[in-house]
Amino acid sequence: MSVRAASVFSNRSFSLFFTGQALSFAGDGLRLIAIPLLVYHLTHSALSIGITYALELGPFALFGLLGGSLADRVDRRRLMIACDFVRFAVLAAFAAGYALHILTIWFLYAGIVLISIAAAFFVNAQSPTLPYLLGKERVTQAISALLAAEQTTQMILPPIGGALFALIGPLPALAINAFTYLCSQVSIAAVHTFGPDEPAGLPSPRNVLADIGIGFRWLFGDAAMRTVAGNSLLFNFFGFMCGAVFIPFLKNDFGASDQVVGYAFGFGAIGAVLGSWFGGRVPRDWPFGKLMIVAYALDGLLFVPVMFTHNLIVAIFFLALTNACVLFEITQIIGWRIRITPADLVGRVTAAARLVALVGTVPGAIIGGWLADHHGARFPIIVSGFGYLALALMISLYPSMRREAR
Repeated sequence: MSVRAASVFSNRSFSLFFTGQALSFAGDGLRLIAIPLLVYHLTHSALSIGITYALELGPFALFGLLGGSLADRVDRRRLMIACDFVRFAVLAAFAAGYALHILTIWFLYAGIVLISIAAAFFVNAQSPTLPYLLGKERVTQAISALLAAEQTTQMILPPIGGALFALIGPLPALAINAFTYLCSQVSIAAVHTFGPDEPAGLPSPRNVLADIGIGFRWLFGDAAMRTVAGNSLLFNFFGFMCGAVFIPFLKNDFGASDQVVGYAFGFGAIGAVLGSWFGGRVPRDWPFGKLMIVAYALDGLLFVPVMFTHNLIVAIFFLALTNACVLFEITQIIGWRIRITPADLVGRVTAAARLVALVGTVPGAIIGGWLADHHGARFPIIVSGFGYLALALMISLYPSMRREAR
């Protein structure tokens, strides 16, 4: 097969979808730095940042179960447009609230929950859309392209966002992010359909419960899928223990300014881009299980210098390397899971797996923030590092992972 024929961008519908997502990723790249910095300046608390992440990820995981049921039953094009409209409206309200000096931490918290719920429905609709448009064999390449675009914008935009925040505050980032969600709606509307071919309509509560049960039964009935989901839960617990204190860690331990924090986010995204790019180009005959064992081990080892260094450049450099491992793992896991799941169950199984994996983010972020406020930001960094190493060893002991080669 020729390179052109194999390219996911030869598919017009995917190209239009990708263009809209790339624009919304650009807005998200500005918001990525603006919201945590805004929360930190309002509260001066690592715990408040942890709560922000918890409110973003908790509803995302929980409402993903309903999103999985909807994605397999309703018109996914209309669903994604509605989700992007909600996100546009919330970001526009944030921008207006800041401009009018009425934006409070509680207003931010409430809006973040709404954005999270809309994102849950959107992402669950995206999962079955990719094999519908491209076929299962090209799903990993599509995920790689989307993740690479997301991380590229996060490489470029956070330094700009940090500089803007230092000069004039978060208003430009919030307004631009709202506008990019309008652009995403236009790109999605330009595609005739994202499936399913015969939408069944809104599910009843009984249908939703049945769909959730089907998703979990399929997930837990497969030994390798069960192992990956459980291990992802624990990795996310320690990962968000670190993520919640990243800004206080840079500011308190290294004296970083808002602009330097933006540079750190951007440099970390360079590693993420490389990881997602490589994740989409691994030969299909490489055994998934052994590949993941090596990736997790490398992830844990590369984090060790971050735990103990007092040099800002060293900390940022090794954080970027661990970001590369994380995005490689995510690309491989999502592509593998979609590849081995029946097409009509992708939304439901993805929602179940995502809930299990993200359950760890909420306590991880809150505990990390609490530990940072009471014992300094470096303490949860060290705890999470030792957690990574223990989990990397643990996953190598599972026979289901050592044998997995689908």
